[in-house]
Amino acid sequence: MEKDLSNYRKSYEKGELLLENTPENPIELFRDWFLEIDKNFPEDETNAMTISTIGIDGFPKNRVVLLKKYTHEGFIFYTNYESEKGKAIQANSNVCLSFFWAGAERQIIIKGKAEKIAENLSDGYFESRPRGSQLGALVSNQSEIIENREVLEDKLKTLEVALDGKEIPRPKSWGGFIVKPQVIEFWQGRANRLHDRIHYKLNSDFDWVKNRLSP
Repeated sequence: MEKDLSNYRKSYEKGELLLENTPENPIELFRDWFLEIDKNFPEDETNAMTISTIGIDGFPKNRVVLLKKYTHEGFIFYTNYESEKGKAIQANSNVCLSFFWAGAERQIIIKGKAEKIAENLSDGYFESRPRGSQLGALVSNQSEIIENREVLEDKLKTLEVALDGKEIPRPKSWGGFIVKPQVIEFWQGRANRLHDRIHYKLNSDFDWVKNRLSP
């Protein structure tokens, strides 16, 4: 099967990103963009992001996860530490996050190092999750091969009965990672493929250096 996609075209004309109008700290620009997207494009999951890791098999792999918190220190998400993703991060902490907000013709690319957050922080977030999500974390041995879906559903039913009326403990194999950024790039689509790209890099003095990149 073959399909020629060379005639697919779109002109990006919804905004601009000028170096002189950007803050010295990229987290401030991330916050501004995030809040703007969240307000103006409610149909999208603003906090959906792609995380890229280098797998145990040596191949890069991308998948979409949900950002749960951002601070000046970094970007936090939660996962199963024993999953393919979790094992990859613990073997090689270099990761890349990316957000693509098609409605605003914007993307953000973040390169940094991931590390586990404190257990009490993972405990606190786990306790805030809906009960169904808590049970799901117990049910799924993420990334492992299973025979069929009924295996999951049967295990869920068993746990629902066993833990009825009880507090659900956080699995020790489940928790948060924080990605501490070293490079952040903001991309705003522009006409004629002359997109705006503002690149921030953290230097040895922990100050951010910003530059405009050619599209």
